[in-house]
Amino acid sequence: MTMRAFTQHQNTRCECFGAGFTLIETIVVISATALVLITLGSLISYFYKTNAYAFEQSTAVGQARGGVENAVLYLREASYGSDGSYPIKSAATSSITFYANTNNDSVIERVAYTLINKTFYRTVATPTGNPLTYVGASIATSTISMPVVNGTSTPMFRYFNKAGTELFAPIDISEISSIRVTVVVDVNVNRAPVAFTLSGGATLRNLKNQP
Repeated sequence: MTMRAFTQHQNTRCECFGAGFTLIETIVVISATALVLITLGSLISYFYKTNAYAFEQSTAVGQARGGVENAVLYLREASYGSDGSYPIKSAATSSITFYANTNNDSVIERVAYTLINKTFYRTVATPTGNPLTYVGASIATSTISMPVVNGTSTPMFRYFNKAGTELFAPIDISEISSIRVTVVVDVNVNRAPVAFTLSGGATLRNLKNQP
């Protein structure tokens, strides 16, 4: 190869190299691409986490709504127990025990709703024996809703007499004429959506004349 041909060959190589990316340009492109991918990945992750949380909250609210509706339904039908017990056995701000027919048979069950460690439970005790007794009753417990975050300013159960006056502890169960049930649900108190409140009222229909 002559010197002139060699020079032309080198110039061609330089022109070709000059038309491509330099090392710095390549690093910049790679960095920018990586940043875009990382940002996109973060957005996708945030999207799924947010939607998963919203779905979890929605599920908890749906369960709580069903629990409140059932509690109100059973409370409205509170009756004297199969052993003659008064319709309301005990009443407090976070629990209530009463008697009601929960499955449309001839037996009156003892029903308890209780809030324990942010979990709303229902317990149904079916009397046994002849005559029927709740001693040694068959008991079934189910979780109604969680997490329930009722505070001291929002009691789960509020009680009222015939005149509509609210009753406070110690509650005289013979004075109870109606009950207000309130459940506050919040999967994570540090995140939106905010806590959801469900409420319902029940007037006791099957009480004999109160003194």
